[in-house]
Amino acid sequence: MRIDAVFGACGLAIGEEQAQKFSLYREMLIERNKVMNLTAITDPDEILVKHFLDSALPLSFCEIPEGASVVDIGAGAGFPSLPMKILRPDLRLTMLDSLGKRVDFLRDVCAALEIEAECLHIRAEDAGREALRERFDVSVARAVSRLPSLCEYCLPTVKVGGVMLALKGGDCKDELKSAYTAIKTLGGRLESSPEYSLPNGDGRTLAIIKKVSPTPKAYPRPQGKIKAKPL
Repeated sequence: MRIDAVFGACGLAIGEEQAQKFSLYREMLIERNKVMNLTAITDPDEILVKHFLDSALPLSFCEIPEGASVVDIGAGAGFPSLPMKILRPDLRLTMLDSLGKRVDFLRDVCAALEIEAECLHIRAEDAGREALRERFDVSVARAVSRLPSLCEYCLPTVKVGGVMLALKGGDCKDELKSAYTAIKTLGGRLESSPEYSLPNGDGRTLAIIKKVSPTPKAYPRPQGKIKAKPL
Protein backbone atom coordinates (compact mmCIF):
# COMPACT_ATOMS: atom_id res chain seq x y z
CA MET A 1 0.00 0.00 0.00
CA ARG A 2 1.17 3.52 -0.79
CA ILE A 3 1.64 5.56 2.35
CA ASP A 4 0.28 8.79 0.86
CA ALA A 5 -2.77 6.99 -0.56
CA VAL A 6 -3.68 5.37 2.76
CA PHE A 7 -3.41 8.67 4.64
CA GLY A 8 -5.13 10.62 1.89
CA ALA A 9 -8.12 8.26 1.85
CA CYS A 10 -8.66 9.19 5.50
CA GLY A 11 -8.39 12.93 4.89
CA LEU A 12 -4.77 13.31 5.99
CA ALA A 13 -2.72 14.75 3.14
CA ILE A 14 1.03 14.09 3.33
CA GLY A 15 3.88 15.15 1.10
CA GLU A 16 6.72 13.13 -0.38
CA GLU A 17 9.13 14.04 2.43
CA GLN A 18 6.64 12.91 5.06
CA ALA A 19 5.99 9.65 3.20
CA GLN A 20 9.75 9.02 3.09
CA LYS A 21 9.99 9.57 6.85
CA PHE A 22 7.21 7.07 7.49
CA SER A 23 8.94 4.58 5.21
CA LEU A 24 12.27 4.91 7.01
CA TYR A 25 10.53 4.77 10.41
CA ARG A 26 8.85 1.51 9.37
CA GLU A 27 12.16 0.02 8.20
CA MET A 28 13.86 0.92 11.48
CA LEU A 29 10.96 -0.47 13.52
CA ILE A 30 11.02 -3.81 11.69
CA GLU A 31 14.79 -4.10 11.92
CA ARG A 32 15.09 -3.17 15.61
CA ASN A 33 12.14 -5.41 16.47
CA LYS A 34 14.30 -8.40 15.50
CA VAL A 35 16.46 -7.86 18.60
CA MET A 36 13.98 -6.29 21.04
CA ASN A 37 10.24 -6.36 21.64
CA LEU A 38 8.83 -3.16 20.16
CA THR A 39 5.70 -4.43 18.43
CA ALA A 40 3.77 -7.62 17.72
CA ILE A 41 2.74 -6.13 14.36
CA THR A 42 5.47 -6.74 11.78
CA ASP A 43 3.67 -6.79 8.41
CA PRO A 44 4.55 -3.52 6.60
CA ASP A 45 0.96 -2.76 5.55
CA GLU A 46 -0.36 -3.48 9.05
CA ILE A 47 2.29 -1.20 10.55
CA LEU A 48 1.09 1.53 8.20
CA VAL A 49 -2.56 1.18 9.19
CA LYS A 50 -2.51 -0.13 12.78
CA HIS A 51 0.40 1.99 14.01
CA PHE A 52 1.03 5.01 11.78
CA LEU A 53 -2.49 5.87 10.62
CA ASP A 54 -4.03 4.89 13.97
CA SER A 55 -1.63 7.28 15.72
CA ALA A 56 -2.26 10.15 13.32
CA LEU A 57 -6.08 10.04 13.00
CA PRO A 58 -6.72 11.88 16.31
CA LEU A 59 -5.41 15.01 14.56
CA SER A 60 -8.69 14.92 12.59
CA PHE A 61 -10.81 14.99 15.76
CA CYS A 62 -8.97 17.40 18.04
CA GLU A 63 -7.59 20.81 17.08
CA ILE A 64 -4.08 21.16 18.50
CA PRO A 65 -2.75 24.75 18.45
CA GLU A 66 0.29 25.69 16.37
CA GLY A 67 3.51 25.08 18.28
CA ALA A 68 1.79 23.21 21.14
CA SER A 69 3.92 21.28 23.61
CA VAL A 70 3.04 17.57 23.53
CA VAL A 71 4.10 14.78 25.89
CA ASP A 72 3.70 11.10 25.00
CA ILE A 73 3.21 9.03 28.16
CA GLY A 74 4.64 5.52 27.73
CA ALA A 75 5.76 6.23 24.17
CA GLY A 76 7.11 2.73 23.52
CA ALA A 77 8.09 2.61 19.85
CA GLY A 78 6.84 6.17 19.34
CA PHE A 79 3.07 5.77 19.09
CA PRO A 80 1.08 7.92 18.84
CA SER A 81 3.35 10.97 19.02
CA LEU A 82 5.95 10.36 16.30
CA PRO A 83 3.39 9.95 13.49
CA MET A 84 1.69 13.10 14.82
CA LYS A 85 5.01 14.94 14.77
CA ILE A 86 5.74 13.83 11.18
CA LEU A 87 2.40 15.33 10.10
CA ARG A 88 2.73 18.34 12.42
CA PRO A 89 6.43 19.38 12.57
CA ASP A 90 5.43 22.49 14.54
CA LEU A 91 4.59 20.43 17.64
CA ARG A 92 7.16 20.54 20.46
CA LEU A 93 7.45 16.89 21.42
CA THR A 94 8.61 15.08 24.55
CA MET A 95 8.45 11.28 24.73
CA LEU A 96 8.65 9.34 28.01
CA ASP A 97 9.30 5.66 28.55
CA SER A 98 10.34 3.58 31.54
CA LEU A 99 12.60 1.25 29.50
CA GLY A 100 15.99 2.61 28.49
CA LYS A 101 16.25 0.46 25.33
CA ARG A 102 13.01 1.89 23.99
CA VAL A 103 14.24 5.41 24.68
CA ASP A 104 17.44 4.58 22.77
CA PHE A 105 15.30 3.45 19.81
CA LEU A 106 13.27 6.67 19.92
CA ARG A 107 16.44 8.75 19.88
CA ASP A 108 17.80 6.76 16.94
CA VAL A 109 14.57 7.22 14.96
CA CYS A 110 14.46 10.95 15.68
CA ALA A 111 18.07 11.33 14.55
CA ALA A 112 17.47 9.35 11.34
CA LEU A 113 14.27 11.24 10.51
CA GLU A 114 15.77 14.61 11.51
CA ILE A 115 13.01 15.13 14.05
CA GLU A 116 13.60 17.36 17.03
CA ALA A 117 12.18 15.76 20.16
CA GLU A 118 13.12 15.19 23.79
CA CYS A 119 13.30 11.48 24.70
CA LEU A 120 13.36 10.84 28.45
CA HIS A 121 13.94 7.64 30.42
CA ILE A 122 11.49 8.23 33.26
CA ARG A 123 8.36 6.67 34.73
CA ALA A 124 5.17 8.59 34.05
CA GLU A 125 4.22 8.93 37.72
CA ASP A 126 7.65 10.38 38.49
CA ALA A 127 7.37 12.86 35.63
CA GLY A 128 3.97 14.02 36.90
CA ARG A 129 5.34 14.67 40.39
CA GLU A 130 8.53 16.41 39.36
CA ALA A 131 9.86 18.73 36.63
CA LEU A 132 7.21 17.86 34.03
CA ARG A 133 4.21 18.59 36.23
CA GLU A 134 1.57 20.73 34.46
CA ARG A 135 4.08 21.71 31.77
CA PHE A 136 2.39 20.55 28.56
CA ASP A 137 -0.47 21.72 26.35
CA VAL A 138 -1.29 18.16 25.30
CA SER A 139 -0.66 14.73 26.82
CA VAL A 140 -1.16 11.70 24.56
CA ALA A 141 -1.19 7.97 25.30
CA ARG A 142 -1.96 4.80 23.38
CA ALA A 143 -2.11 1.20 24.61
CA VAL A 144 -0.75 2.00 28.09
CA SER A 145 -3.46 1.13 30.64
CA ARG A 146 -7.16 1.44 31.41
CA LEU A 147 -8.47 4.97 31.51
CA PRO A 148 -8.80 5.46 35.32
CA SER A 149 -5.10 4.67 35.77
CA LEU A 150 -4.08 6.39 32.55
CA CYS A 151 -5.62 9.65 33.72
CA GLU A 152 -3.42 9.59 36.81
CA TYR A 153 -0.34 9.14 34.62
CA CYS A 154 -1.30 11.81 32.07
CA LEU A 155 -3.38 14.61 33.59
CA PRO A 156 -0.74 15.75 36.12
CA THR A 157 1.55 16.67 33.19
CA VAL A 158 -1.07 18.88 31.49
CA LYS A 159 -1.41 22.63 32.00
CA VAL A 160 -4.78 24.01 33.01
CA GLY A 161 -6.50 24.73 29.71
CA GLY A 162 -4.68 21.88 27.95
CA VAL A 163 -5.99 18.48 26.94
CA MET A 164 -5.30 14.79 27.42
CA LEU A 165 -5.87 12.55 24.39
CA ALA A 166 -6.33 8.84 25.13
CA LEU A 167 -6.43 6.56 22.09
CA LYS A 168 -8.66 3.62 22.96
CA GLY A 169 -10.44 0.69 21.29
CA GLY A 170 -13.84 0.77 19.69
CA ASP A 171 -16.15 -0.19 22.58
CA CYS A 172 -15.04 2.21 25.30
CA LYS A 173 -18.29 3.27 26.97
CA ASP A 174 -17.80 1.24 30.17
CA GLU A 175 -14.18 2.35 30.46
CA LEU A 176 -15.16 6.00 30.05
CA LYS A 177 -17.84 5.57 32.72
CA SER A 178 -15.34 3.93 35.10
CA ALA A 179 -12.96 6.89 34.68
CA TYR A 180 -15.45 9.58 35.75
CA THR A 181 -14.10 9.85 39.31
CA ALA A 182 -10.47 9.85 38.18
CA ILE A 183 -11.05 12.54 35.58
CA LYS A 184 -12.86 14.82 38.04
CA THR A 185 -10.42 14.19 40.92
CA LEU A 186 -7.38 14.98 38.79
CA GLY A 187 -8.74 18.27 37.45
CA GLY A 188 -10.19 17.09 34.15
CA ARG A 189 -13.47 17.12 32.28
CA LEU A 190 -14.43 14.77 29.45
CA GLU A 191 -15.03 17.02 26.45
CA SER A 192 -15.94 14.37 23.88
CA SER A 193 -15.24 10.79 22.84
CA PRO A 194 -15.54 10.49 19.05
CA GLU A 195 -15.74 6.97 17.63
CA TYR A 196 -14.31 6.04 14.24
CA SER A 197 -12.77 3.11 12.36
CA LEU A 198 -9.50 2.26 10.66
CA PRO A 199 -9.66 1.22 6.99
CA ASN A 200 -9.54 -2.45 8.06
CA GLY A 201 -12.71 -1.97 10.14
CA ASP A 202 -11.11 -1.88 13.60
CA GLY A 203 -13.08 0.47 15.84
CA ARG A 204 -11.45 3.29 17.77
CA THR A 205 -12.45 5.83 20.41
CA LEU A 206 -10.59 9.04 21.22
CA ALA A 207 -11.16 10.32 24.77
CA ILE A 208 -10.61 14.09 24.77
CA ILE A 209 -10.23 15.31 28.34
CA LYS A 210 -9.87 19.01 29.12
CA LYS A 211 -7.70 20.09 32.08
CA VAL A 212 -9.97 22.55 33.92
CA SER A 213 -8.24 22.85 37.32
CA PRO A 214 -4.84 22.02 38.85
CA THR A 215 -4.20 18.40 39.83
CA PRO A 216 -4.12 18.05 43.64
CA LYS A 217 -0.60 17.61 45.05
CA ALA A 218 -1.38 14.09 46.27
CA TYR A 219 -1.41 12.86 42.64
CA PRO A 220 0.03 11.00 40.89
CA ARG A 221 0.50 8.35 43.56
CA PRO A 222 3.24 5.68 43.39
CA GLN A 223 2.65 3.14 40.62
CA GLY A 224 1.79 0.34 43.06
CA LYS A 225 -1.10 2.34 44.49
CA ILE A 226 -2.31 3.44 41.03
CA LYS A 227 -2.51 -0.19 39.92
CA ALA A 228 -3.87 -1.62 43.18
CA LYS A 229 -6.53 1.02 43.74
CA PRO A 230 -7.43 3.04 40.64
CA LEU A 231 -9.38 6.23 41.35
